[in-house]
Amino acid sequence: MNTVITPERIELPPGAVLKLLGNWQDYQRLLLQLGDRTIPRIKYRHNEILLMAPLPEHGRKASLVADIVKALLDYLNRVYDSFTPITMSLSEVSGIEPDYCFYIENWQKVQGKDRIDWQNEPPPDLAIQIDVTNYTDINDYLPYRVPEVWLLKNNQLLVYRLHGESYVLGESSYFPNVSEIVRQCLQIASEQTTSEAIRWLRNFLRGQQ
Repeated sequence: MNTVITPERIELPPGAVLKLLGNWQDYQRLLLQLGDRTIPRIKYRHNEILLMAPLPEHGRKASLVADIVKALLDYLNRVYDSFTPITMSLSEVSGIEPDYCFYIENWQKVQGKDRIDWQNEPPPDLAIQIDVTNYTDINDYLPYRVPEVWLLKNNQLLVYRLHGESYVLGESSYFPNVSEIVRQCLQIASEQTTSEAIRWLRNFLRGQQ
């Protein structure tokens, strides 16, 4: 497949990342053109527009990591809400599309809402980003002040937590040793299936009780 960017069509080959010069209005026009399509992914920062066509690996890993979070939250008996796909945007500043977002502390603030006002409502407590094509910059989340961002890169889970005006690597505030849990699940999923990985996790958690 060739790369095609016209007023009528947007097509990228799987795995491609395309950087364009453009302002907020250009970004908005591309969003309208894409409509409800989830491919390609699109984000805006500092007069740049980035488009990315995810590989199947991206979607599989995003689904698996989100299922891991849900299994852990269920084990902890936490109430939560989750969103995917979702576009976070601050006018003239930023537009990003996390793979998954979870409201854990602030689930009541978004309960039943079809739209979220990113200027006035709290950000997700946890955002998940899968990076297979070097598309992700952790600082994309700074304008929204997302407290915790998980970045899966090269089969390693990196947990970033917001401290002041920057993100630092550390442990998850919700799940101790989650990086090792994710590593185990990824290995099982690669050797068997994602369902077997989640089944292993649920059995492991039952053994902790």
